[in-house]
Amino acid sequence: MITAFLNQKGGVGKSTLSTNYAAWLARSSAKTMLIDADPQATASTWASLRTQADFQTIALSRENMASEVMELAKNYDHVVIDGPPRAEKLARAIIIASDLVVIPIEPSGASNWAAGETVEQIAQAKIIKENQKAVFLVTRKIGNTVLGREIHEMAAEHETPILQNAVYQRIAFAESLTMGKTIFEWSPNSPAARDIENISTEIMEIYEQEDISKQTHPQSA
Repeated sequence: MITAFLNQKGGVGKSTLSTNYAAWLARSSAKTMLIDADPQATASTWASLRTQADFQTIALSRENMASEVMELAKNYDHVVIDGPPRAEKLARAIIIASDLVVIPIEPSGASNWAAGETVEQIAQAKIIKENQKAVFLVTRKIGNTVLGREIHEMAAEHETPILQNAVYQRIAFAESLTMGKTIFEWSPNSPAARDIENISTEIMEIYEQEDISKQTHPQSA
């Protein structure tokens, strides 16, 4: 199962989400690979701070990387891709390679506009990959605030669902990433860890309900 975290806007938490989602998968003994496709190399830098890892992290950010990712995926239960901002051709390759694209989106206009660009790319990819799936994930949410209706309107317009669970703005995420730790290592009983548990469980439910991996990779079914 190849899951990408992708939004054309930077700073929406893609690296935090991808590293911790990969860690969540690896906790269940799933053989997991994290691909850092962002030239800023945040996930690769995070991995370099670690003395040991429960999953492999590689850097791969070529515009023709789709077939290479799908070939690598044959040796893993899960592949997680940390996508780049503002890289149209690279983003297109990631979308084509992925079974599910998770689009992190902040409750802000700029994030909405960039996410709209990603959704358009996904729509174009469906010409090649009919069963391509995508979902919005609200990130950096601030507690006790009302989420603007713009996100829901955009989701309805593009017929893209929004995950019921959100990831809140929490200092523990920045601390753990800086220290080369997963949120489960840094603060396992924290609200931040529960955020990742919740969104990860919901993502896996999408795979189970849709049986996406068999639809998109019939040769491995």
